Amino acid sequence: MRVVIGADHAGVELKDEIGRRLAQEGYEVMDVGTHDRRPVDYPDYTRKVAEVLYRGEADRGILFCGSGVGAAMTACKIPGIRAAVCHDGYMARQGVEHDAMNVLVLGGRVIGVEPAWVVVRAFLGARFSGEARHRRRLKKMREIEKEFSQWDEATVARFWEILAADPRE
Repeated sequence: MRVVIGADHAGVELKDEIGRRLAQEGYEVMDVGTHDRRPVDYPDYTRKVAEVLYRGEADRGILFCGSGVGAAMTACKIPGIRAAVCHDGYMARQGVEHDAMNVLVLGGRVIGVEPAWVVVRAFLGARFSGEARHRRRLKKMREIEKEFSQWDEATVARFWEILAADPRE
């Protein structure tokens, strides 16, 4: 299986260790960075992971940032990406089996190496069940994705008004 991994500065150490373990187990690992602890922006590395998946160069992706939340939110903006923060094996396995999750997100400041490794193995070992109820739900998810991606800029801008105000004022 081909796995693309990426992280910001807060997740780089966990990414490096998980990447090393994946390679030892025979996974084909593509590391899109970052490669040190200098501050970077998680959306940039989330995009890199998603682009690799989009081009079909990897089967699954794993993202690492401080909490996992920002990278997961960013990843889910990209059509076809089904990402979630998971901090136990059940969530990761069910995310794939029921929801066809293709990107796992881990918080480098939230989860240790050993628990993260359990989650990663559950994620990569799971397969989408293909059951009718899950296929129906995924179809609805896709319909929502298509509908909302067609919103006009003024409508979308309302949800981003938070960027216009400085919370310190």
